[in-house]
Amino acid sequence: MRLISFLFALCALAAAATSTKAMASELSALLVTASKTPGPSDPRLKPYENTLRRILRFESFRLVGEGSTSLSSPGKGRISLGGGHQLQLDAAGGGSNRVDATWQQGNRTLMKTGLSLLAGVPAILGGPGTGKDGEVYAIIVISQ
Repeated sequence: MRLISFLFALCALAAAATSTKAMASELSALLVTASKTPGPSDPRLKPYENTLRRILRFESFRLVGEGSTSLSSPGKGRISLGGGHQLQLDAAGGGSNRVDATWQQGNRTLMKTGLSLLAGVPAILGGPGTGKDGEVYAIIVISQ
C-alpha cells in the first residue's frame, strides 16, 4: 500500500511539474530599410511586401539584417540584427501572446512597445530614419 501511495504522489508531482513548464516559441526578426523611391524590393521580403507597403506607406524595401531566438513564456530573449541593432523581448507568460519589445542600436533605445504575436502573422515596427534620402528602418517580427 505504501508503494502505491508513493507512486501516486510521484505521478502527481510529475504532472504538476509538466503543467507549470514554460511554453517556448521560435521568433525571427528581419531588419529592413524602406524607401519612398519606387523600384524593386529585396526578393527575400516578397512574403511581407504587401504588409510593409500597407503599414509603412513606402515603395521599396531592402533586407539588411536578420536573427532569431527561442523565447519562453515567461522569459526574455534577444535578437541581434546587425549594424548594432538588437531587439530585446520580454514575455510575461500567463498564457498571453503579449511581448514587450525594446529596439536598440548600440546603447541608444530607439523604441519600446508591446506586441501581440500570433504564429505566422508578422508584426511590423516602423523605426527611425537611416540618414539616407528619406529611408527608414523597420523590423518584421515573426513567431513560429
